[in-house]
Amino acid sequence: MLNKHLWSVACTALLMQSPQVFALKQAPVTPEEAKAFVNAVDQDMRVLIVAQGKADWAKQTDINPKTEAASAEAGAALLTYSAKIVPEAARFLPIMDQLDTDTRRKLELIRNSSILVAPSDPQKATELARITSTMDAEYGKAKVCDKRGQNCKELGELEDIIAQSRDPKMLLDTWVGWHDTVGQTIKPLYSKFVDLGNEGAREVGYKDMGEEWRANYDMTPAEFSKEVDRLWSQVQPFYKDLHCYARQKLNATYGSSLVPPKGPIPAHLMGNMWAQDLSYIYPELEPYKGQPVIDVTPALQKQGYDPKRMVRLAESFFTSLGLKSLPQTFWERSMFSKPEGKDVVCHASAWDPEYAGDVRIKMCIKINQEDLVTIHHELGHDYYFLYYNQLPVLYQNGANDGFHEAIGDAIALSMTPDYLKKVGLLEETSDNDKAVINAQMQKALEKIAFLPWGLLVDKWRWDVFSGKVPESEWNKHWWDLRLAYQGVVPPTARGPEAFDPGAKYHIAGNTPYMRYFLADILQFQFHKALCEAAGHQGPLYSCSIYGSKDAGRKLQKALEKGSSQPWQDTLADMTGQRQMDASAILEYFAPLRTWLKEQNKGQSCGWQPTPVYAKSR
Repeated sequence: MLNKHLWSVACTALLMQSPQVFALKQAPVTPEEAKAFVNAVDQDMRVLIVAQGKADWAKQTDINPKTEAASAEAGAALLTYSAKIVPEAARFLPIMDQLDTDTRRKLELIRNSSILVAPSDPQKATELARITSTMDAEYGKAKVCDKRGQNCKELGELEDIIAQSRDPKMLLDTWVGWHDTVGQTIKPLYSKFVDLGNEGAREVGYKDMGEEWRANYDMTPAEFSKEVDRLWSQVQPFYKDLHCYARQKLNATYGSSLVPPKGPIPAHLMGNMWAQDLSYIYPELEPYKGQPVIDVTPALQKQGYDPKRMVRLAESFFTSLGLKSLPQTFWERSMFSKPEGKDVVCHASAWDPEYAGDVRIKMCIKINQEDLVTIHHELGHDYYFLYYNQLPVLYQNGANDGFHEAIGDAIALSMTPDYLKKVGLLEETSDNDKAVINAQMQKALEKIAFLPWGLLVDKWRWDVFSGKVPESEWNKHWWDLRLAYQGVVPPTARGPEAFDPGAKYHIAGNTPYMRYFLADILQFQFHKALCEAAGHQGPLYSCSIYGSKDAGRKLQKALEKGSSQPWQDTLADMTGQRQMDASAILEYFAPLRTWLKEQNKGQSCGWQPTPVYAKSR
């Protein structure tokens, strides 16, 4: 375990390596001092975030007491440093209009970009870092065992059961097993995490961590809340039509006792551990039987693809656009498979621990279509890293966090049947009306079904952080939001002792989730703009930019900007629009939207909000 006294001394030593920053405390507030401050912070941040990146990589690829302690130490150093510099940056707010554009932008990022600021008390900062590291590690190590403590299964195995089984009892046992096991581990840690994180946020001028997160979008927190609600209002009718259709089909599969014809859908029947999309129950929801299925999993397996070859295929898409190849170190340092005998965090992620082009991915890759798409997504992050790593560290980020998530997903939208045929993974393609509807349904069960989930995860956290919801009602509020936005309920009663949000990695890993909701919108905006650059003619859903150097140049220009300018400017450069907008996603799915309206005629769409989950199991 970490010696808190020794570590508080170590934190102080690290901070005092940067006397040029803290000497400013008594100095006059001038433009020259502001410029010196941001340049010093940029240098110091590089040292600290590289140390944290290396320590986190070591922990996530080999979870053990030594790597957990090292990760906590590096995290404490960065958190303590952030707690010092954010108030320092605020000192220059009165002279912002006197500063050059670069200095002003850096000050804004210093003050607004943090998702977690530690309290100024060194012991509390150390405790917060320990908690965040422990939650992450406990999630990665979690297994569900039988009553004798045997036949233990990791998350990946449990996900396979949820995706493949259609036995309601097995699905229920698997769902409950994971949610109870992980939730009970994370909840006591999360309670203390909220207290300490909010204390840090208040010390730097925010009401709570939720406001701190919402301030990171080149608009006020209140404006951002309105913006995401506006985007949801654009896509909500489409989601409700999809939910209505899915419920009909699941009712036919499981009967009215499990899926009421006018009610919400039980979470364990949706093919995903968190019911965050519906892609794995496509066979039950397939519109037209007998049409060619766009699933390259059999081809990947038949052709002997291994994890590295799958990554090579994804890389070839990016290089076809004229982008550079991944460096040799990527192939040497990435984790493509779960190492034998080690506990690791298999959740896919992209990395550049050195903030200098040392890009990698961390995944436990399965040879299937889903992971091939995920690899494209993660390489989107890595190519962002590669093209902005010459910028100051303060600018080494996405234009906003939704941009970072959207880049790879925009590329994946170009994985059309024609493209898959070109790379030898699909023998036949079909563009008849029935095949188009099937293909659109398959993608909508991933993209459209995800939208309310992508919104509500942080809606819940914002309410928890603000204190709007007491701890005794955390789990109830979670399911209230899931009912309101998704039309989803738990498969069994869930009382206040449960902590079902903790079953999702991004809660335990303290990763803001609104980025994924924004990315689901932005990727279609990006896709449309890149297709226009590629000279595509025809419906948006049929476009692939594979091989288009013109599209590649437009993409590269956006990647190179990082966060050096407001996201509205980068979006305008790429799409001609200064506002995030869902019209492209609606255009993409136009055939399916029309088809769903026809299928749902005579149905009572929406859901009756009458769940019962207040009692303990």
